Amino acid sequence: MSASAKRFVTSQLNNIGVTLNGTDPWDPQIHDDRLWARLLRDGTLGLGESYMDGWWDAEALDQFLFRLISANVQDAFPKDLAVMWSVVKGRLLNLQRLHVTEVGEKHYDIGNDLYAAMLDRRMIYSCGYWKDAKDLDAAQEAKLDLICRKVGLAPGMRILDIGSGWGGFLQFAAERYGVSGLGVTVSKEQAALANERTKDLPVETRLLDYQALDGQFDRIISIGMFEHVGYKNYRAYFEKAASLLKPDGLFLLHSIGGHTSTTHGDPWSEKYIFPNGMLPSIAQIGKAIEGLFVMEDWHNFGADYDRTLMAWRDRFDAAWPGLQGEKYDARFQRMWRYYLSTFAALFRARHISLWQVVLSPSGVAGGYQSIR
Repeated sequence: MSASAKRFVTSQLNNIGVTLNGTDPWDPQIHDDRLWARLLRDGTLGLGESYMDGWWDAEALDQFLFRLISANVQDAFPKDLAVMWSVVKGRLLNLQRLHVTEVGEKHYDIGNDLYAAMLDRRMIYSCGYWKDAKDLDAAQEAKLDLICRKVGLAPGMRILDIGSGWGGFLQFAAERYGVSGLGVTVSKEQAALANERTKDLPVETRLLDYQALDGQFDRIISIGMFEHVGYKNYRAYFEKAASLLKPDGLFLLHSIGGHTSTTHGDPWSEKYIFPNGMLPSIAQIGKAIEGLFVMEDWHNFGADYDRTLMAWRDRFDAAWPGLQGEKYDARFQRMWRYYLSTFAALFRARHISLWQVVLSPSGVAGGYQSIR
């Protein structure tokens, strides 16, 4: 089995210009021959776990993964049990509502020290806007300002941020545009730090599931949270947003998106990074907003996420000597680098996108003016 598995994997890699134990920076260096059977048995889950276990390395990990992804090498492998189980769970269960706080506990509560070291000064954990930016801080400031301008923020407005993270957007909007606001998150660590950072501003962050919200808001923003909603809940999510938005309001959705409709996530990412996460498609969003919102603007700048993720990885690498220890061990380092590299490669290959969608309850009178 091992010999035939190795021949199969080697053949697939040779087809895309990758050489086992080769000299190019994207060539994987193999440390354990049990890898071949594991890849055929466990697919993408096996690829990620074997990297975490130190069975292989690549100097330019993101470039190696980019070559795999852009050539759709995964399609040549047999369907594995991890993918099939992910499909079954997605169809039979509504995991996002059964375990509302799981992603907060397992991902966002890992440690504020990790995220503070990796992210920009406002701790914005979503794609930056690099159109005119030279560094991560500038790219995130540009993205926040872009959102504010797209929804026409003005002094005195009250805004809602669904999935508000460490409060960076609320802080920016209050400081620059004179608004008040409420943010909700399912992460205890995020809520605590957000309120500490914004204690002198007219905004607050609550540890609250979005479905428990009430009230009326002039504008609603949701940045990088929709990926946790789940396809069975897309309609209910937009119904809730519609009930919270004033008739003349605007809602901006900022989300990673997939190019085909799916009902499950990637097994490795689900297990180690984003429990129960999945990417919406254009068709799924379109069906979910039907009769609730008018789509005013749809902006794709997914290529910018590659640069954002690589900036995060560089900052993580630079901070690692001060982070490593009992809390973050060597296996965690490999897991985290694999996560950042994989998502960078996915965006670089344009296999996934980043969308900002502006929605209105009944259409902007005279038409909406797109802002870039």
